[in-house]
Amino acid sequence: MQLTPGKLMGMRRMADENGLFKMVAADQRPPIKDPIAKKLGLPEAPWSEVARFKMEIVRQLQGPSSAVLLDPHYGIPAAFDVLGGNKGLVVTLEDSVVKESDEGRFSANIDEWSVGKIKRLGGDAVKVLAWYRPDASPKNVAFQKDYVKRIGDECACFDIPFLLELLLYPLAGEKASSRGYIEMRAKASDQVLASVEEFARPEYGVDMFKLESPLNADAIDGSSNVQALFDEMGRLAGRPWVMLSAGAGKDSFLDILSHAFKAGASGFLAGRAIWQDAFAAYPDWNQVVEGLLTGVSVISRKFRSWRMQLLTHGIATAVMVQMVPSFILLMKVFVSAMKMYNSERQRDFGRHLSSKVQEKIRCFLQRRLACEHQAIIRAHFVIR
Repeated sequence: MQLTPGKLMGMRRMADENGLFKMVAADQRPPIKDPIAKKLGLPEAPWSEVARFKMEIVRQLQGPSSAVLLDPHYGIPAAFDVLGGNKGLVVTLEDSVVKESDEGRFSANIDEWSVGKIKRLGGDAVKVLAWYRPDASPKNVAFQKDYVKRIGDECACFDIPFLLELLLYPLAGEKASSRGYIEMRAKASDQVLASVEEFARPEYGVDMFKLESPLNADAIDGSSNVQALFDEMGRLAGRPWVMLSAGAGKDSFLDILSHAFKAGASGFLAGRAIWQDAFAAYPDWNQVVEGLLTGVSVISRKFRSWRMQLLTHGIATAVMVQMVPSFILLMKVFVSAMKMYNSERQRDFGRHLSSKVQEKIRCFLQRRLACEHQAIIRAHFVIR
């Protein structure tokens, strides 16, 4: 797998020094807002309380993490300045409120947010959750496919990694089903695998998958049959993929990770499996902070014990996203151009580049970047 310069740098920013992804999700909205409102006896959770919890997640958990996932409504305003400069920033784009109908769930972006806005913010990747059922109505299936493809095209134009999260959900009339962001009960493994297979197609432009377990957490028994499902999911993904927790408990999530890593996963992007126990202590903020520190240490210790197995299997992202000579050349040109830009005597650095170098850049852009609007790409190398 070869990536364009911006996508490559975004992937590297999300990974640790070994190319593994240890990412904490703090973009949840209903799973945080609803419990706060209930405990405070209010119809709606105060913005300040939701924002404070997200800030504490970032403050306490970023140390052992390689990146953090934040949402624009609460996470970005509250925790942007708390996040260290050496940590990756993934920003969620989809609205937590989806259109529910008999035909299926229809995804949409957060109002007034876009891939371009996330790029200008300084995000290292765009994350989108697509609710998807292969057996939903043809109208819904076509809509969800078009939604994902549109985001993929925008990420290609802005040269930023596209991280796609896929989740099954109960269709209208299905019994013993869950709603919202809780793992769907009695989900079909073939539907999980079919979803991955569909969106692994090149036209969607997905750079990384955030995937749910092909089986419910309570069905993970360490057997070869379970491992075979994870192996098939990894094969179908065909690119870096990480596991989501979907509200599973810590022990269950660790069992899921064990199978996933054997199948070639590059890490995790999890939230509630890490911070849910601590969140139960709200509104006692001292207990919340103590619980956060305890929660991440458990998974971090287990992750360290798996690291050699991961690297031995050759699934580190560094293997997947090799540096290419053309990228090295472009970075050299970029550094030189910035020096020229910073010189008061040479503001227009493009005018001073040799025709040979300009031709190499032009060929590089045509060859490596799947975007017709080269003005957008050139903007990456100009400080406005």
